[in-house]
Amino acid sequence: MTAPEPDGIVWHTSSYSSNGGTCVEIGWRTSSYSSNGGDCVEVAPAPDAVLVRDSKNRTGPTLTVPTPAWRAFLTTVAH
Repeated sequence: MTAPEPDGIVWHTSSYSSNGGTCVEIGWRTSSYSSNGGDCVEVAPAPDAVLVRDSKNRTGPTLTVPTPAWRAFLTTVAH
């Protein structure tokens, strides 16, 4: 199940969740630089990490980047 949020994050409820059970949700965000073609990556916050996936293959593998490494990456590409 998905529900769009006003800030662009889409929350996905875990497929392992039962009706009425405790769920795990991850909010994915597509880059604002992404065109309508979707050739970009999506990111989602996680405890102590940032998850990264291919926007064209949302059920494919996910890269987990520790938060300090993600911040260093963003600092580097911003300059």
